[in-house]
Amino acid sequence: MADQRGRVLLADPRGYCAGVDRAVVAVERALEVHGAPVYVRKQIVHNKHVVVTLERRGAVFVDETDEVPEGSVVVFSAHGVSPTVHAEAAARQLRTIDATCPLVSKVHSEAKRFAKDDYDILLIGHRGHEEVEGTSGEAPERIQLVDGAEDVERVQVRDPEKVVWLSQTTLSVDETLATVERLKTRFPGLQSPPSDDICYATQNRQQAVKQMAGECDLVVVVGSTNSSNSVRLVEVALEAGARAAHLVDNAFEIDPAWLDGVGTVGVTSGASVPEVLVGEVLDWLAERGYRDVETVKAAEEKLVFALPHELRTRRTEPATGPT
Repeated sequence: MADQRGRVLLADPRGYCAGVDRAVVAVERALEVHGAPVYVRKQIVHNKHVVVTLERRGAVFVDETDEVPEGSVVVFSAHGVSPTVHAEAAARQLRTIDATCPLVSKVHSEAKRFAKDDYDILLIGHRGHEEVEGTSGEAPERIQLVDGAEDVERVQVRDPEKVVWLSQTTLSVDETLATVERLKTRFPGLQSPPSDDICYATQNRQQAVKQMAGECDLVVVVGSTNSSNSVRLVEVALEAGARAAHLVDNAFEIDPAWLDGVGTVGVTSGASVPEVLVGEVLDWLAERGYRDVETVKAAEEKLVFALPHELRTRRTEPATGPT
């Protein structure tokens, strides 16, 4: 074992949020109830390890509902889908299980309500992201995507006094607020959503990174490259003072050269990352002399979501909010 080289600051909270846990368990429970194969539209959550693990158990991941045999069971991912996708599934007589995160469903409800009231809706998010596509599909004629502050100048609205902003739930808090401020400069009458759209888990994970980044020579973020909230954690770490920050799917992707001259390593993980992957990173660091682990706690998370109603039984525990 290597001599002691430095310490590790371990972010808390990190990893699975309530919505991801619910979605993954939904696929596992669907396999138990219906048997393999169970089809899943898109990745259930944006994490390679989770997808591969579920595939081994009999989940079949597809891009679109027309790839699912008629009458089969299909699970919709945590990122949500548009009404068009629901209609396509019904037309193919698919047995659907909707694992959309309840916090994403809240944004869908806001979009429908503001569209019904004839507002122009400015959706802050990343072009092509599944969550954005699902939300936009609720009212495509009323929703405009604003992909960062640089998109603000091209926005056109019918009535500057009837415009509201909503957002993808997994964005950087600071980046989103900067975009909102630019929008308010153009549209002083811009309304905000009734409650913050960026999910509590995204905010908490970013806050934990902010608290430790200034002390870190290196921050290792465990997460997949298609995970928006994981990518944001790298950006937040660098903005908050970390000398270097890298995104890895697992410990095998860490370059030992990153440790040159490093005294303090920060470790965190995105909201779709199982804790076993973080444990492997900590073991990898310990083998190289980083055995002193100190937790940096930013928030207490106790939120639990009930399974999708299609999977609930009398034995299923109901959802409980923060205590």
